[in-house]
Amino acid sequence: MRLLLIRHGQTPSPVGHFLDTARPGPGLTDLGLRQAAALPGALAGEDIASLYASTLPRTQLTAAPLAAEHGIKIQIRDGIRELSAGELEMRAGEDAVRQYLTTAFAWSAGDIARRMPGGESGTEALARFDAVVAEAAGAWGCGTVALVSHGAAIRVWTAARAGNVTVGFAAEHSLENTGVVVVEGSPDSGWTAISWAEAVVPGVTASGAADADPVGRTLPGPELGPAADHPFG
Repeated sequence: MRLLLIRHGQTPSPVGHFLDTARPGPGLTDLGLRQAAALPGALAGEDIASLYASTLPRTQLTAAPLAAEHGIKIQIRDGIRELSAGELEMRAGEDAVRQYLTTAFAWSAGDIARRMPGGESGTEALARFDAVVAEAAGAWGCGTVALVSHGAAIRVWTAARAGNVTVGFAAEHSLENTGVVVVEGSPDSGWTAISWAEAVVPGVTASGAADADPVGRTLPGPELGPAADHPFG
């Protein structure tokens, strides 16, 4: 099975570096709408059999042009919504984002009992994303399925489930708005990342080199640069 994990288009909140993960959340900016409109062309080579989006409107708005292009319905699932920020919700600044991402990537590293302050645990977050992936795999077998989700959710799930993506790689490589991570495999056999936006995935190309095991060392801090590079949302 081939999964296209697509981050939604740009929203107003990441422009201000707010941890905006709760429902319903913002819509898309004008740039975000243009990014969404460009997705069908960018993915023209993909034979998408089914399309999923989270319960947050920004993912559904992003998925709409793909749905129209392929003549398919958007399947709305709560399981692929963004990782809840809990008590950090709508906080801005490097300290809050660092705490959020450090907790989230600890889940990818195996500390799934750890809980976001006032929010969900890694066990809960990964299980809900897994459930949607399992549903898609059960329904479409060897086909291609697109899941329009969120930056942190995609990065953390891929690092936890793709055998060739370390936590260090996922922490160091943000996913821009409408960036796509492609994984292949199944819930039973496991997953392999084929591509990560423009970044080289270790073990996939000749130039890829596996990152060192990040467990036991400080994770890289969040990138607080341009809005399109913001690591969550």
